[in-house]
Amino acid sequence: MNAFVIDAFEFCRLKERREGEIPVADLPRLAEESVDKAGSVRWVLQGGSDLRGHPQLDLAVSGALNLMCQRCLTPFEFQIESEATLILAQDEGSADEIDAQLADESVEVIVGSHSFDVTQVIEDEALLTIPLSPKHDVCPDLTVKVAPQEVVKESPFAVLKKLKQ
Repeated sequence: MNAFVIDAFEFCRLKERREGEIPVADLPRLAEESVDKAGSVRWVLQGGSDLRGHPQLDLAVSGALNLMCQRCLTPFEFQIESEATLILAQDEGSADEIDAQLADESVEVIVGSHSFDVTQVIEDEALLTIPLSPKHDVCPDLTVKVAPQEVVKESPFAVLKKLKQ
C-alpha cells in the first residue's frame, strides 16, 4: 500500500483539495472484508477550517466492494458512499476539549499531524460504511425450478389384480 502523506495543518491552512482512486487490493483491512479484492475507492479531500477556526478536512469516499451476503452466502456488490467532516487537533487533550465544545455527532475530532497518512483515513471511512452483517436487500432465489412431472396414477383395479396374483 502506498501511503499518501500530507502536512494536515498546512493542507487545511492553504485550503487544498486532492482527489484520487485507490484499488481495494491496496487497502489491506478493506480487502480483508471483500470477497475478491476487486473494485476501487474514489475519494475527495478538501482542507479548510470550521466557524471557530479549527483546521477541518472534508472527506468524501465512494466506490464498490464485493461482500458476502450473510443470509444466502453469495457475493454481492455493495456501494460505498460516505462523507465525513474531520476537525484536527494538536493532541489527544485538545481533541477531547474541541469535541466537548462542539457537541456535534456529525463531526469527528481527530489528532492531526505534519505527517498525516490520508490513505488510512480513507480506508477507515470506507470500513465504517460496511454493515456489521452485510445482506442483499432481497436475496436471489437459488432453488432450481424443476418442471412438475406427471404422476401416473395406477388404477385401483390394477392394484387388486397384482394382489390377487
